[in-house]
Amino acid sequence: MTHDTLSMTINGQAADSQNRLEVVNPASGEVFASVPDAGASELEAAIAAARAAFPGWRDTPWAERAAIVNRIGETIAANAAKLAKMLTREQGKPAEQAQFEVMAAAQWCQATATLSLPDREVEAGPGRRQVTRYVPIGVVAGISPWNFPVVLSIWKIAPALLAGNTLVLKPSPFTPMTVLRIGELIRDFVPAGVINIITGGDTLGPMMTAHPGFDKVSFTGSTATGRRVMESAAPTLKRLTLELGGNDAAIVMPDVNVPETAAKLFWSAFTNSGQVCVATKRAYVHDDIYDAFRDEMAKLAKAVPMGDGSQQGVALGPIQNKPQYDRVKGLLADCEANSYGLLRGEAPQDGGFFVPVTLVDNPPEESRIVREEQFGPILPLIRFTDVEDAISRANNTDMGLAGTVWSADTDTAMRIAERLETGNVWINEGLALSPFAAFGGRKQSGVGVENGVEGLMAYTEPKTFVVAG
Repeated sequence: MTHDTLSMTINGQAADSQNRLEVVNPASGEVFASVPDAGASELEAAIAAARAAFPGWRDTPWAERAAIVNRIGETIAANAAKLAKMLTREQGKPAEQAQFEVMAAAQWCQATATLSLPDREVEAGPGRRQVTRYVPIGVVAGISPWNFPVVLSIWKIAPALLAGNTLVLKPSPFTPMTVLRIGELIRDFVPAGVINIITGGDTLGPMMTAHPGFDKVSFTGSTATGRRVMESAAPTLKRLTLELGGNDAAIVMPDVNVPETAAKLFWSAFTNSGQVCVATKRAYVHDDIYDAFRDEMAKLAKAVPMGDGSQQGVALGPIQNKPQYDRVKGLLADCEANSYGLLRGEAPQDGGFFVPVTLVDNPPEESRIVREEQFGPILPLIRFTDVEDAISRANNTDMGLAGTVWSADTDTAMRIAERLETGNVWINEGLALSPFAAFGGRKQSGVGVENGVEGLMAYTEPKTFVVAG
């Protein structure tokens, strides 16, 4: 194991901690680096820096804040190759996909920097002006996940800073390195204390969400953890943005082009080895085309190369961490115990957290693989004959993040999409996100929205001024 030289950023300066956090390469299962493991003292220092920086940052003109957010994006883009290589090693995703994530993060910063929240003046009667202004909330705690650690950290950094807040960001302990490095790269132009990046294990997150020094928590992760975040934020009524899990359904109508749609749906489900909150998690396929569609998907599953993301030609990497690997293996074991039909691809057998791409052939609706979010490279394919039944089954979940509808008739697809109880629906594609479009979940898939003007507003509170005379 090597002790990496990466440092935390607190008050614009490099910061270390007494304890270390080991970082594992999921393609080998081996520890290859360590980073600071922050405790209470480092957290207090980061909060103090953010609180001290807030008044000056709040009062910095919007255009100047936008220029700094834009420059963060430019800096990420200028260092994309090295950042992507680091991301592949700690997260496991193939090099090309790591490069895509880093560049998406850069572009997200630059796009977000173009947004604005102008004052709104409303009619208040003769002799009176009434103006609503969106003002920053204060100090934000950002907690980002391990599946897309760079871009999902930027989803917090860019709007929080643009709106005039200061931030303490904690990346996942499984993928801390690339985000720490971005913190190092932006220290020389982001004012001290405006963004603080600290890393730590399982105790740091709960300390942050309960701490009275934070005015808002923005968390991306599992629904179970999201409930605990909401509970710990309750005593001080912290503002919350929670982007949580999804059990995202696809509905495939009988009029589709089977090979073309199977290929698109395959990547909608298996990009990042299925470790995507809005990936297709269960696919309802019309009985008229079910067999042909299943067989086409099975061909793709057997053909796609899985392995170490740093190797050329690899399209799918490992599960990112051991706890999630064990959970996915448990779901597979349940499928095997119940004798569900399994169609599998190939995966490395030695070392690393690899699970082969697996299709589950028409399991029962009440099976675990249908009812639970797998967050891995397993997809149940389920027959349906009546579209009303498919819509009902798609909606029969506590989750409501995303869904997809596939049909040659886009009017029919839109009517189906309108009835899906989700915050996001794609027709004839998947995973199409935009920095200009609101993104959020219904039911237990989250609270609040990210991205677009609505996501920017989530880092503000409306303040209304009434002026008489």
